[in-house]
Amino acid sequence: MSKNSKILVCDDDETLCYLLKEQLLEEGFSVDTVYDGKYAIDAVKSKNYDALLLDLNMKDVSGEEVLKFVSEYNSSIQVIILTAQSEIRKAIDCIKLGAYDFINKPYNFDELLVTLSRALERKDLLVKTTVLSNQVSQKSSGKIIGISTELQRAINLANKSAMSDSNILIEGETGTGKELFAEYIHKHSTRSSKPFVIINCASLPDQLIESELFGHEKGAFTDAKSAKQGLVEIAHGGTLFLDEIGELSLALQPKLLRFLENGEYRRIGGVTNLTSNVRVIGATNRNLLTEADNKNFRRDLLFRLNVITLTIPPLHDRQEDILLLAKHFLSIKSPIRSPKKLSTEAEEVLLKYRFPGNVRELEHIIERAIIFADGDTIETEDLNLPEVMGRNREVAVQREEFDTFVSIEELEKRHISHVLNHFNWDRTQTAQLLGISQKTLYTKIKKYTLKQV
Repeated sequence: MSKNSKILVCDDDETLCYLLKEQLLEEGFSVDTVYDGKYAIDAVKSKNYDALLLDLNMKDVSGEEVLKFVSEYNSSIQVIILTAQSEIRKAIDCIKLGAYDFINKPYNFDELLVTLSRALERKDLLVKTTVLSNQVSQKSSGKIIGISTELQRAINLANKSAMSDSNILIEGETGTGKELFAEYIHKHSTRSSKPFVIINCASLPDQLIESELFGHEKGAFTDAKSAKQGLVEIAHGGTLFLDEIGELSLALQPKLLRFLENGEYRRIGGVTNLTSNVRVIGATNRNLLTEADNKNFRRDLLFRLNVITLTIPPLHDRQEDILLLAKHFLSIKSPIRSPKKLSTEAEEVLLKYRFPGNVRELEHIIERAIIFADGDTIETEDLNLPEVMGRNREVAVQREEFDTFVSIEELEKRHISHVLNHFNWDRTQTAQLLGISQKTLYTKIKKYTLKQV
């Protein structure tokens, strides 16, 4: 239970509200009080509360009506009913409607505190479950591996950044581990006990991204059959990681800018300004200053976001880390009963390769080699690397495929086709190596009418 939790007390007995507030303040809670259900609804719309202590009988709007609204509007708020002995049956009905528990009046504060503590623990569990289900496809070792000077410099800056509460922009090529650094910063910050929430700005269309970020009201669009919390609300008190932020559309950028400036946002279809306290970390493989010059990214949003800029070095600039990482991936991906190792020749080949897909490509290479290797030793051929590596490979491809003068578009078409075929049309790996989003890759495939051969 966090003693910084926000509690709303709603009861038409002003004396009771005053006493409860004073007792809860002494316990370290943040407390607001209202004296009727309609004001409770307004309060819930304007603030992120963790729990609501709710009376049933009030003049204008009853406790049951407030409970129904809260259950639909923000189901993570834990509602504890304050009830007289004669209302026990109504209180039990309220639990069926979504209330956490009920407390008899006159209340015993120690008993109420125990119930409130359990309710807040349940709330934290619900938030963690929501975050995990949202990130079910995300995987991370949670460990930054490497001894190179370049990487240690980045880790040192990440440690300093974690001590502040400023927004951060993480730059780096695709596959360098930007998400891993964002998670590292969160875990070493004062927000570490709160959620770390991820959204990939390149993976969803605009309306879905806005709905995921800021939530929506019931009926806001065709499929909005109920209200939904946004990730900025779920991440309250924690960190929001916006991966591939350079892909965010110009239509959504002003809304994100407004949120970064004052923490305010509106759900889609909503008319009430809400607030949430989150730290935002953005990541991109693009040069956002160049994108701003080209009118593809708002300059004011860039300056608001990159209070701290952290640049992750590519793997070919961290040669000391290549074998360390390869052995790490071997240890976590090899079968426990038959662990595999790299031959001396395979190690030499890896050290000469330039890794255009960076750490993620190395991970895939090792995973594939474990499958291909017959014995317990991975040989050069098991790595399944291109015959000509690095720059030599690029030159060879140019001589083989681009031996005549062609347009830039034709050159792009052939190159994308070549990479797609190399990865057997695995769009994830292709997009990672090309340094573009899967959405952009899909657009290029349609534009050039590319087909698998």
